[in-house]
Amino acid sequence: MANGTFVGIDEAKLWSMADALRNNMDAAEYKHVVLGLIFLKYISDAFEAKHAELEGQRSQGADPEDPDEYRAASIFWVPKEARWSHLKGNAPQPKIGTIVDEAMTAIERDNPSLKSVLPRDYSRPGLDKQRLGQLINLVSDIGLGSPADRAKDVLGRVYEYFLAQFASAEGKKGGQFYTPSHVVRILVEMLAPYKGRVYDPCCGSGGMFVSSEKFIEAHSGKLGDISIYGQESNYTTWRLAKMNLAIRGIDAQIAHGDTFHNDRHPDLKADWVMANPPFNDSDWRGELLKEDKRWVYGVPPAGNANFAWVQHFIYHLAPTGLAGFVLANGSMSSNQSGEGEIRKAIIEADLVDCMVSLPGQLFYSTQIPVCLWFLARNKRNGRFRERRGETLFIDARQMGTLVDRVHRELTDEDVAKIAGTYHAWRGDENAATYADIPGFCKWTKLDDIRKHSHVLTPGRYVGAEEIEDDGELIKDKMRRLAASLHDQTAEASKLDAAIAANLRELGYGE
Repeated sequence: MANGTFVGIDEAKLWSMADALRNNMDAAEYKHVVLGLIFLKYISDAFEAKHAELEGQRSQGADPEDPDEYRAASIFWVPKEARWSHLKGNAPQPKIGTIVDEAMTAIERDNPSLKSVLPRDYSRPGLDKQRLGQLINLVSDIGLGSPADRAKDVLGRVYEYFLAQFASAEGKKGGQFYTPSHVVRILVEMLAPYKGRVYDPCCGSGGMFVSSEKFIEAHSGKLGDISIYGQESNYTTWRLAKMNLAIRGIDAQIAHGDTFHNDRHPDLKADWVMANPPFNDSDWRGELLKEDKRWVYGVPPAGNANFAWVQHFIYHLAPTGLAGFVLANGSMSSNQSGEGEIRKAIIEADLVDCMVSLPGQLFYSTQIPVCLWFLARNKRNGRFRERRGETLFIDARQMGTLVDRVHRELTDEDVAKIAGTYHAWRGDENAATYADIPGFCKWTKLDDIRKHSHVLTPGRYVGAEEIEDDGELIKDKMRRLAASLHDQTAEASKLDAAIAANLRELGYGE
């Protein structure tokens, strides 16, 4: 999300103030301090708003201190010792760290869905208690949980902005928990997951799910129309995901554990799979899974998990399911360790619906360019036009805008162009008419992919762009320039001959 101001809050200023309080603390550690407090402020604000409403309904038998009143409204019950007013009142005290830890413990105790999710190490000696008190005062100035603020998703937007900033501050490590929102938006806008089961087996901080809910809401759908399933192997990142979804009231089954070795949703068949797995992961212990039933298209190499992820996604797709995911560019062409044969088998099974190559510098974790794969379990399932034996290639490597020296973002226009092209090609209702655009997109038959040895790099298929310069196509301009150069060369030859004749007359020539 780009820097800006929303609902009276300058997000960049808020971040700079919070970051100034970090002092020498590592960003990975400080992340949980800040995000934990923002989460606590949110649920406390939401609680207080409901509490005030119930106070006004006492004459009708309402009890503001009855936890069930809040649970019935999908609002977390906040015991007295965890309410923000209590924390703010004690912010200047040296024992504020212990008070915050006790608040987190009390909330987990009274809200089972948050068990083992909230950070509880604010009392540790390494955390400056004066700065912690200042941070509480800073967060106190944000209105997060009132009905109006919740309707605008103020907390969600603050939380998402801080996630992005921490990912940037952490550099490569940060990319393990955060996929840039503009990349997530492409996946969500292209797949358009309106209804059904959505699954991300390497869900990081939960960005795919949040964007899916936003998509449905933006298109006037019902948020309850999708069911969310996820898994995350990193415990601290799993906690971030649980908080990220909880603050938006999104009911999701997010499990903790290694997806390959402890699949927590073994029987799930999802309508939509969206994911950004670790690129080229060599530590996935693949040698222990040689006989796994998921490897329908070939045993993935122990030294690279790319095609283990791809086959895991396919395994969990429903008969009419669609998948969209991010992979390193090497997945489109690599023939190492049997990867080429696995890719060939997936292509020959007619699962590849669309391939998109993206520019570099989109991620905090890597500067390498990446690609998006879109798979369809059944290309004649009735949702769209029949596409058997067909694949769309999109080359978006020239898109995006540099937002700083090392990071590029895809604009709203970029996202709309990429997603709109896919929708037009597959025949979405009310979509534009599809047409190949040289240098950008190409509708290709399976036989063409076979001629390219089952390589899926879009640049091989889309051809060269016909660039216009002042209304003149480059190829036409080159012809004109070549003719002009030929004329100039002829004139130069005549001039050389005249000079040589004059030199001979003066006695300098032969």
